[in-house]
Amino acid sequence: MTHPPHIAVIGLVGRSLFFEVPRFHAGGETITAKSLHDEWGGKGFNQAVAAARQNAAVSFLGAVAAPDVKPLHAFCKREGLRATLPAKMTHTACAAILTDGTGETRVTVCPGAELEPMDVDGFADAIAAADVLILGNEVPEEVNLAAVDRAVKCGVRVVFNPAPARRLPKEILDGVAVWTPNEFEEAAVGAVPGEVVTTLGARGCRIRSTGEAIPAPEAVAVDSTGAGDTFTAVLAVRLAEGAALRDACVAANAAAAQSVAVRYVLPSIPYRISNKTEN
Repeated sequence: MTHPPHIAVIGLVGRSLFFEVPRFHAGGETITAKSLHDEWGGKGFNQAVAAARQNAAVSFLGAVAAPDVKPLHAFCKREGLRATLPAKMTHTACAAILTDGTGETRVTVCPGAELEPMDVDGFADAIAAADVLILGNEVPEEVNLAAVDRAVKCGVRVVFNPAPARRLPKEILDGVAVWTPNEFEEAAVGAVPGEVVTTLGARGCRIRSTGEAIPAPEAVAVDSTGAGDTFTAVLAVRLAEGAALRDACVAANAAAAQSVAVRYVLPSIPYRISNKTEN
């Protein structure tokens, strides 16, 4: 491929508040956090940033409250993202992420601004120009239905990260080329026409069609938040470049392993050093 791959991403964007705690709560216990970190987040947004840092041309669609449009546009411009941010008459989504001393996380989400099917119409050119469209379950189902329909009509490959897990209609199941669930979400995906690459945390990933488990590089986990988003984005970029699925998985494993060694999400998403496909 002589030009950067074009990745379109439709997903959630919101505020992420990270609390570092010595351990997780028990019952009605109150725990004092060691630190607080605030950044833009959301699985779709993380995936868009991760794809851009892999030297892809990235278009992102996400809904926010009107006051957040200008600062988020400025952030996206610095990251090299082409962002379409429909303003909604409600607060921007927010998530609280607790990380304990072992790097494990607990996440609480407060939904806010949501996309609507008509917003996908305004993103149609970005989908049509994409090599891969990344979707997930943090947006309303009717938005994904509209996006999959558009992608199928344009011959665009869809990579779907089914988080959070939920049952999906046949129209979506039939339109997805590659799924990237974790082990819990894999059960919700069930039998589907597309390929399934299940993320296994520190153990790497597994390709359903071959049964092969591809190990991840060893890493000292500090914070696992966002590692799955990094994996999905890197996999999508490599597939858009024409890499074989196994090679794409190796690259995605490596990037995810890098990400868990750094605290928080945006600082942990790695930049690609070379355009060569990793072996």
